[in-house]
Amino acid sequence: MSRSRSLVTIALVGIVGMIAGSWLVFPLSEMVALSPPLPPPSPASTASQTSSLPDATAALSERFQQVVTRVSPAVVAVDAIKPPAKDQGTSSKPVEESGSGVLLRWPNLQGTLTVTNYHVIGNAPPQRIYITLADGRIFQPTRLWTDPESDLAFLLLESTELPTAELADSDKVQRGQWVLAIGSPFGLNQTVTHGIISATNRGQIHLGSTIRIKEFLQTDAAINPGSSGGPLLDLDGKVIGINTAIASKSGDSSGVSFSIPANLVKRIGRQLLEQGKVTRGYLGVQLAAAIEPALALRLGLQRVNGALVEIVHPNTPAAQAGLRPGDVILKLEDVTLRDENHLINLISELPPGQRVRLSYWRERRLFTTEVIIGEYHSLHR
Repeated sequence: MSRSRSLVTIALVGIVGMIAGSWLVFPLSEMVALSPPLPPPSPASTASQTSSLPDATAALSERFQQVVTRVSPAVVAVDAIKPPAKDQGTSSKPVEESGSGVLLRWPNLQGTLTVTNYHVIGNAPPQRIYITLADGRIFQPTRLWTDPESDLAFLLLESTELPTAELADSDKVQRGQWVLAIGSPFGLNQTVTHGIISATNRGQIHLGSTIRIKEFLQTDAAINPGSSGGPLLDLDGKVIGINTAIASKSGDSSGVSFSIPANLVKRIGRQLLEQGKVTRGYLGVQLAAAIEPALALRLGLQRVNGALVEIVHPNTPAAQAGLRPGDVILKLEDVTLRDENHLINLISELPPGQRVRLSYWRERRLFTTEVIIGEYHSLHR
């Protein structure tokens, strides 16, 4: 039986400190001469800095410890034995996958909910999934709800006496704020790392064929294989995201990690638990992965915004609304679109049958059209 630590990895290539094959080197004497010498600090300011910096560092360290003490009992290790992939033949063996998760209370639900990534448990049945608490107790779920397209899984535990964490309002997350990540990288349970939020609404990354809904928080907190499904926490001890993927050439942490925002967890969980499925809106177009600056200028656009239509599928809402390949969709109602993933996420959140207005760019002119949203039918149901 093969075993793997679970984390989606994105291969990226970085260039640091070189231009046209040459290192940038500056003589130290020239660098010093560029700026006049700074005046010596006053005794009062020196004393203030030396006293306040240690105090601030100690306060931050204490806050980290408080969050870890409060939340770590609700962070779990998740192990699953997944059946062989259907396309690998009858001789393939089950795969044992290891990841992380976090325990939550859910409104009107009897028991405790474990949230993790779908890619951690895959199609494993409940009797082949093992959830290990910080105190060593082992539980198995009695019911599962999964959504491959957002890479989320919800596992129900019968016990109502387990420690739980709380989901935050991830729309309030800001770049630069401190965060903590807790999980089981390389099987090392209850590992804590820290960092900041590097970016929000990060979507233009490729995470495999099943993950379609992407609006990640990006962080430089160290995330490694086995961390998938663990919580990303703010300094109030609330879960702002579920750690999911890293950008790496080696497969290990490189300071670029991605977490599913808590508000998406709430939306997906609410639909799964109330309806048994996730209903998503559908437009019926295939979009380009990005709009390059040179192409934007050739099209007469002044900004690299919007979603470039590559294909309009026949007999779909987009076709009925008159959209064509080459159109650049710039707005949905009054919302300016950042990129193609922004449009996918917004359309997915709309109920089928709703009428919306799209603004699009064609032949250097701005047009508008109305479209009636269809229902998206997932291949993974």
